[in-house]
Amino acid sequence: MSLCPAGGGRVEVPRSVTAVLGQDVVLPCRYRAQEQEQVVQVTWLKRGPGAAAAEVAVLNPQHGEH
Repeated sequence: MSLCPAGGGRVEVPRSVTAVLGQDVVLPCRYRAQEQEQVVQVTWLKRGPGAAAAEVAVLNPQHGEH
């Protein structure tokens, strides 16, 4: 998993997360922002071997989540 922060902070995520089909999974993510920086959106992508990235979730304070 990766994120391209525009403000230059640091993202900390595990290299991989294991999920069980049909069960909930927690996608841990910690973002260490620089001073005066504000996070405006978080997007999770699923990347499989040889497959294009698929959007899993988007969290946006103005537009909600989907």
